[in-house]
Amino acid sequence: MSFLVGSVSGALVAGGVYYGFSSMISSRAQQHSADLHRLSERLVHASSDIPAPLPASARIPQRPFVSMLQNSWNSQVEALFRRTRDLDQQVVDWARKTLYGGEAGRSKPE
Repeated sequence: MSFLVGSVSGALVAGGVYYGFSSMISSRAQQHSADLHRLSERLVHASSDIPAPLPASARIPQRPFVSMLQNSWNSQVEALFRRTRDLDQQVVDWARKTLYGGEAGRSKPE
C-alpha cells in the first residue's frame, strides 16, 4: 500500500510543479507579447518631429590648410612612384638592349 501512496504523492507533486512552471511561462509569454505590442504601437505612432542628428559630412570640420598639405604630399608621393616606375622601365630597356642588342622596344624572338 505504501508503494501506491508514494507513487501517487510523487505524481501529484510532479504534476503541481509542472502546472506551476507551465502557468508561469504562459503568463510571462503573454506579458512579453503585450509589452512588445505596446512598444510596436509606440514606434509606429511616434511623432516625426524628433530632430535627427546632423549628417556626418556636416560634422566634419573643414580645414583647407591641412587639405592643401595632404594634397601636396599625395602628389609628391605619386610623382616619386611614377619616377621609380619610369626608372625601372629604363633599366629593363637598357638591360634588354645590352643583353640582346638592337632595339630595346622589340619583343623577344620566338
